[in-house]
Amino acid sequence: MAASSSKRRHKVRRRADMSLLGGIRPPIAVLSALLLSLAGITALGLGRASQDSVPEAVLTSQQHFAEDGAITMRASIDESVTDLTRTAGLFSAGDPVSPDAVLDKIGSVYQKWTGTAVVEIESGRMLAARGENVPVTAIDTGKLAEKDGLSPRIVRLQNGESRLLAFALLSWPDRPQQLLIASNSLRFPGISKGQFRSIAVVDTTGHILSRDGVAEPEQVKTAKQRADAKRSAKQLESFAGTAATKTKQHPLKAKEPGSGGFPGVSGSLRGNSVRGDRAVAGYAALAGPQPGEGTLATSLGLTVVAMVDVAEDPTRVAGPFFGLVSAAALLLIGALAVALLLGTVQRPLLKLFLESRRLTRGDLTRPVSVPRFGETARIGRALERLRRQLLGEPADGAAGDAGAAGRTGSGPNRPGRRSRLGSRALIIISGVLLLAWSAPMLLLFNRADSTVAVPEQIVSDQRERTHTISDRVRRALNEGHADLVSVASLIGNRTSPDDMEKVLERTRTEHQRYRSIYVRSADGTVQARAGEKPHALPAGSKGKPLSQPISVLNESGKEPSVAGYAEIPGRNGAMVIGEFKIDFINALLKRPGLGQVRVVDSEHRVIGGNSGYLAFDSLPERLDELVSGTNQRVGMNAPAGAVAYRDGDGVQVAAASPFAGGGAAKQLRWTVVSWQPASGLAIPEYNLQNRTVLAGLLGVTAAVACLGWLYIVVVRPLRELAGQAESLADGDRRTVLFPHHHDEVGAVTRSLEIVRQQLQEQRKRDSAPLVGRN
Repeated sequence: MAASSSKRRHKVRRRADMSLLGGIRPPIAVLSALLLSLAGITALGLGRASQDSVPEAVLTSQQHFAEDGAITMRASIDESVTDLTRTAGLFSAGDPVSPDAVLDKIGSVYQKWTGTAVVEIESGRMLAARGENVPVTAIDTGKLAEKDGLSPRIVRLQNGESRLLAFALLSWPDRPQQLLIASNSLRFPGISKGQFRSIAVVDTTGHILSRDGVAEPEQVKTAKQRADAKRSAKQLESFAGTAATKTKQHPLKAKEPGSGGFPGVSGSLRGNSVRGDRAVAGYAALAGPQPGEGTLATSLGLTVVAMVDVAEDPTRVAGPFFGLVSAAALLLIGALAVALLLGTVQRPLLKLFLESRRLTRGDLTRPVSVPRFGETARIGRALERLRRQLLGEPADGAAGDAGAAGRTGSGPNRPGRRSRLGSRALIIISGVLLLAWSAPMLLLFNRADSTVAVPEQIVSDQRERTHTISDRVRRALNEGHADLVSVASLIGNRTSPDDMEKVLERTRTEHQRYRSIYVRSADGTVQARAGEKPHALPAGSKGKPLSQPISVLNESGKEPSVAGYAEIPGRNGAMVIGEFKIDFINALLKRPGLGQVRVVDSEHRVIGGNSGYLAFDSLPERLDELVSGTNQRVGMNAPAGAVAYRDGDGVQVAAASPFAGGGAAKQLRWTVVSWQPASGLAIPEYNLQNRTVLAGLLGVTAAVACLGWLYIVVVRPLRELAGQAESLADGDRRTVLFPHHHDEVGAVTRSLEIVRQQLQEQRKRDSAPLVGRN
């Protein structure tokens, strides 16, 4: 029996210890750990002794600049190869023509190659050539039939320059097969690099294939300029080697978690500092339009490196004082809040748990030690009344002695006065203490206003990148118009409608820029079509060419309709019309780090954008003024402009760039405008503000989570238990007490249930002799 009783007590003790793994201790312990961690984060994040001399926003901007260059180069190479292959296919589908006629037609339609040539594959004989000499001797015609034999490749000339060669086949029945070759330099089309930036194309070994912006030593006059040129060239070579190594990584491994935008490998680099200027660079590998999607250009393994010298800022936004003071204040306030919870909630509850266990073991000699206030005080007074009832006192407390009443805080005939300060109020007080630290961090400290210093390089990069996108849109529309001219010249006056549809469908498939492409006769009849149903042409255009080679067909509606046309020679006014996808134009505007981007027409109505917009809507007033200012011509073209607006809402960086350069799209007189709030940039003032707000948010989150946890798990069940304990002390012997959780409150509930059962058995024993006498 003794052994069985010992095992039972050991089992009860182990169950009680396991119950204490939950309950009141974990929330307070977690709150303490979170506050300590937050204090460390605050001291390190807000109180660092120094800041970077070059803001992170400037480095990120260089990375985006290199990404723009990589996207432009990839698109240019792929477009050149596609145009050459498609043109050769159209020639091969018709009657045989001479090599000179092929090159003349290509040269009149596309002005993108530095040299072209036609070579007879079997004999290797040069049949025709245009432009600069094409390095035919570097081509092994015997390997053209192998896999990827016609893929573009890079060759090195004797003068050290590099050329990109693209190939296509010209095949006619009963004629020797010919190889069409196009040569081009690796310079960037349409990249606005500004006055002081250098940009280079690098191969997989880190060798610079092409560079622009770095002056050669023999091109400058003074010794200082020659020294600077040598230093810049050496720094660019160093960046090139580092970038080539870094771009060999897998894109998913190279990017930080959560970063996106560019589908390939990209990043930024820091260089040496000379006379207060530090060289920084961005790099980006040529990547496909979609993640994991390769193209002919990406197979070349090229990397773009953009370098610029940035003036270092020796000033400091904030020193260690604020962070250390904030962390110390948090430790002090957190210690007060935790001490309040320990002294007024946890310790009384644990004491109550021990007192209830003592009563269940039959130790009734000592009065119950009653806490001073709150629900634990109510339960403690109820336990004291139950102790006296177990000793034989009636439930109404009439037999209680004055000494016990004095210790329990109740008179002989009343259960005691309820304390106004309960556990819920104590938790609210702790929350207010923590909020006293978090609220100022959220709302008051380190606020960045309209006086924030935006680095000049950020404004300059906004202007140059906007100009690059403007030129990119213009060139894309020009390329589309050139395709229409090529198709129109190849259709001629003898092509049947069925053959027309084949040519149109092939063009639309190879170039995803068209929603619809069709041939319209002089009387307005559509003779052949590929794609969707054409939009209605403007009134009065029936039988006549459109007003411009590229026009907007509507002036209202949900979606602008942009179309280009090219007359077909020998067909009495018939023309090929291609309607561009508005999504094709919008996709050209989607570049990270530029904010909102819009394309507006000559009347400043919105044509396209990189995010949600209303077609033909107007711009905000100050952006409208910026567009008007940048369209004022200086010389031959209207230069791009940028400005940093400052008002009560903060700082906003904006830029606008009208179409510049030639081609059919120039007559549209469109302008690309971009703007973004400076608060979204990694500028030191905004970084400090964001870190301060983050610290406040973490403080509020820790307080709400832990105190809410404490209220749900402990306080609410404790308030319910207080009422049940008082009812039991008042004589309610029928209500069974069930614990909700296996914690301290649940242990007290189980003890009260045992006391209730003991009181029931006591009443049965007291009433048994009376029943016998009756």
